[in-house]
Amino acid sequence: MDEIDQRLVALLKNDGRATVTTLAGELKMSRVTVQSRVERMKRDGTIRRFTVELGRVGLDELIHAIMMIEVKGAQTASVIKQLRRMPEIVDLHTTNGVWDLVARIETISLPDFDRILRQVREVQGVTGSETSLLLDRARG
Repeated sequence: MDEIDQRLVALLKNDGRATVTTLAGELKMSRVTVQSRVERMKRDGTIRRFTVELGRVGLDELIHAIMMIEVKGAQTASVIKQLRRMPEIVDLHTTNGVWDLVARIETISLPDFDRILRQVREVQGVTGSETSLLLDRARG
């Protein structure tokens, strides 16, 4: 990614629904150039998806959890690739210690939460997991 791609990604992170015309204006580039850059980044995996960021009210209605995941041997890259396809996993980190990965999960209901836990545990290479629901935001 060059500097223009980085600026384009920053604009899209701020507003994933921005039109190509708006982005072109912000970048002072032609609409065709911006469109081709976005298409290239989608093709090469730099941009995986466009998403919606909920406001406080919507966020408070979701089920939030942290899942620690153990991966068998050298299968981490394969497991990460499969987990990244699950839209309910909104953040995924490698880590050190007992667990190999830490996933932040957001779902709209307990049945969806149950489904995603089952799907993660069925991923080839996942050998164990521990999940904690995030109940209430600690206020100090």
